[in-house]
Amino acid sequence: MISLIDNISKKMNTIEKIYKKLLEIYGPQGWWPLIEINGTNPTKTGSINGYHQNDYSYPRTKNQQFEIILGVILTQNTSWPQVEIALKNLKKNSLLSPKKITEKNINLIKKSIKPAGYYNQKSERIITVSKYFKSLKKTPSRDEILSIKGIGPESADSIMLYAFKIPEFIIDAYTKRIMKALGLISENAKYDKIKEIFERSIKKDTKIYQEYHALLVEHAKHYYKKGSDFKKDPLLKLLTS
Repeated sequence: MISLIDNISKKMNTIEKIYKKLLEIYGPQGWWPLIEINGTNPTKTGSINGYHQNDYSYPRTKNQQFEIILGVILTQNTSWPQVEIALKNLKKNSLLSPKKITEKNINLIKKSIKPAGYYNQKSERIITVSKYFKSLKKTPSRDEILSIKGIGPESADSIMLYAFKIPEFIIDAYTKRIMKALGLISENAKYDKIKEIFERSIKKDTKIYQEYHALLVEHAKHYYKKGSDFKKDPLLKLLTS
């Protein structure tokens, strides 16, 4: 009989194998994309601009840091190409800093981010976040980020990992879809439980967490979008090897 400990150990080993396999298939992803970076990632699905493969020094400035935070909010319930347009609009209107956001008319903010959808709601969230980060003196904790209105666990972990380089694993819809299909989590598994599984299974390292999350997103776009056949997923072979 396989013990509970053996089952947990096998699951942790599988999650580590998944990371290595995805890295072998797709290579380094270079997330989080920044609009001022000229680099591209031709292996990506959808937008390929702004990525910085094998360069983990970003963000290098507070404005880049804030751009990532805005991107996290704007990408809620929409696709990245639409967010990219919205961020370019914000840059064009000199709104890529907390100070500028809080000084400008809300209608200009709404107009700038309209391509990303839900612009009334997102403009309010952007202003709230801007007020918070304008007065920030040190790296915030995850709990502090979660206390900001409109920021849930996934957004908080994205901000911590990509903007502040703190290793917090992100569990998004794509990750849940893959994990469920592979039988590694139950249908009703909660966010924090899935996060715990990943963080117990792999080294707590910012670079690895960034790459793993980005790789899962890219993989899901190939095999787990609506209409795709996940049975062709090469990761399924890992479960029997």
